[in-house]
Amino acid sequence: METSTTSSATQSLITALGAGSGIDMSALAENLAAAQYATRLDRLTVKSETLDRQISAASDLKSMMLSLASSLGDRVRLGDLSPQPQVANGAVASAAYSGVGQPTGSYSLEVTQIATSQTLSSPAYTASTDPVGAGTLTLRFGTISGTSFTEDTGHAAVDIEIASGSTLADVVLAINASKSGVTAYVANTTEGAKLVLKGQEGAANGFILEATETVGEEGLANLAWTPAGDASQLLTSSGDAAFKIDGLSMTSSSNTILDPIPGVSLTLKGTNTGSPTTLSFADNSTAITEAMQDLTAALNEIATQIRTVTDPQTGDLARDSGARKLRSTFSALAGTVIMPNTPEGTPRTLSDLGLVTQRDGSFTLDVDRLSKSLQEDPQAVAAMFTNGLYGVYSTIDSIARRTNLSTDPGTLAGSISRYTSQLQDISEDQAELAERQETLRAQLVARFAVVDAKVGASKSTLTFLQNQIDAWNAQRN
Repeated sequence: METSTTSSATQSLITALGAGSGIDMSALAENLAAAQYATRLDRLTVKSETLDRQISAASDLKSMMLSLASSLGDRVRLGDLSPQPQVANGAVASAAYSGVGQPTGSYSLEVTQIATSQTLSSPAYTASTDPVGAGTLTLRFGTISGTSFTEDTGHAAVDIEIASGSTLADVVLAINASKSGVTAYVANTTEGAKLVLKGQEGAANGFILEATETVGEEGLANLAWTPAGDASQLLTSSGDAAFKIDGLSMTSSSNTILDPIPGVSLTLKGTNTGSPTTLSFADNSTAITEAMQDLTAALNEIATQIRTVTDPQTGDLARDSGARKLRSTFSALAGTVIMPNTPEGTPRTLSDLGLVTQRDGSFTLDVDRLSKSLQEDPQAVAAMFTNGLYGVYSTIDSIARRTNLSTDPGTLAGSISRYTSQLQDISEDQAELAERQETLRAQLVARFAVVDAKVGASKSTLTFLQNQIDAWNAQRN
């Protein structure tokens, strides 16, 4: 590239001289200035292009590692590699992995009561457009037992302003807008339009409704209710869920229960008093086998990229410390202990899961070795696929995080940071050389303008003399 640019500048100089037909002083100045700095600018351009390729290669490797860690993490946390709890009687409850630990085993589940919410109705009105008066409705929360109400002082009462001229439908809008946890709607029953209020699940979420009427616009008292009032208005009472796990009694204010079994959330749907059902975990051996196949393929893709960019002859990262570190990590990956807290003889390394490192740095999967581990100790193998401190995901994630650590000069992110800084320096050098080239061009233009004027004057003198000589020769003839 340097030879080509220099030759081009030289050719431009020859053209500017005009081969005796006159000199383009502006072009001459520009080409002389370009020729002066061509070699240095070309050298910086080559360095810039090399750094661009190095940044791109290191970024690609880093991105591949982060992508692998992310996809593996998704599968371990909530995907096919997560423990999948199953309830034998689906009408009683459903279960899901909450993302904590590695639950295993089998549990009995008996639900004697599901959590309920209070539902209250008003006396009947002719229609939802009937006026109801004006004033303030107050919701108070607590526990209802028979005709008594015990207020929960930790649950603040909610005042709801009912404007003058409000209808039953307007009351619904005001209650729902209060965000009190109580929702309202109008039910058009055979008796007429009724205001229906629904609270939240749990015994402590019972409520009463008080009314403070505006003088002259009475009527809100018709909506008020306490347990000492009309019992027929209380459609359902609030209550806690009651259930047993392995015979141990438990309660919950909600039908959605987090971690009654570590790592499992339950959603209660119905009761099965006296007939416990079973909660167990699906066999994920197939998912683990597929995951190891996918992991081997992904590692091979990254290993191939590592070999390409670190090739001693053609690799853009042949001498890059971050790429060499990742290559070294990959070479030791299969034999690295990723479950240090497990006893000898149980699966502890990726090689125990069938991962084999080839001499060229690529990977293969020994399916027979993986199958043997799954058969001999399926729980230990399953425990290697968690989002905890140790295991397959933690190991891959740690490698990805290290490649992304820009403060460490021995990582890919550190290399990218270094190359980017060098690229910025080159950009500044290029700008400085371009400025100096322009300064030189301007100086040459000024100097050549003087020379051009003198040459012009000399040409005029020569022309005059030539004309005189031509005239003398004509007189002789």
